[in-house]
Amino acid sequence: MDCPLCNPARENVVWRDNLCRVILVDDPDHSGYCRVIWHDHVAEMTDLDPAARRHVMNVVFAVERALRDLLAPAKVNLASLGNMVPHVHWHVVARFADDKHFPESIWGREQRPGQPRPAPAPEELAGRIAAELERTSTDI
Repeated sequence: MDCPLCNPARENVVWRDNLCRVILVDDPDHSGYCRVIWHDHVAEMTDLDPAARRHVMNVVFAVERALRDLLAPAKVNLASLGNMVPHVHWHVVARFADDKHFPESIWGREQRPGQPRPAPAPEELAGRIAAELERTSTDI
């Protein structure tokens, strides 16, 4: 199988469990851009059983909360596209009014040069994600 999410190379994994992982994407234009990636190769959320769907969404929400706490963005975008890579994964993107694409999506037309921001420290992000998951307790 030639799926880049099944065969990751050089990912900056900040949190993982036996079902999914969170990576911090190296994107200088979008500080704190994370992906939540399901380990097994499935294309759609409805390919997962209900408990697995709840689990992945709990992780997505924990990443969102961690980014909000660490970066205080104007908005957090959540996206699950899979058009290029049909493997369940979620993009969790902290957005700032002065980022390169705001208010467009990060894949939209550039609006301005943008203001680079430092990414959160991976260990601090991991700790915040774990704490939020512990606080909200997943069911698998």
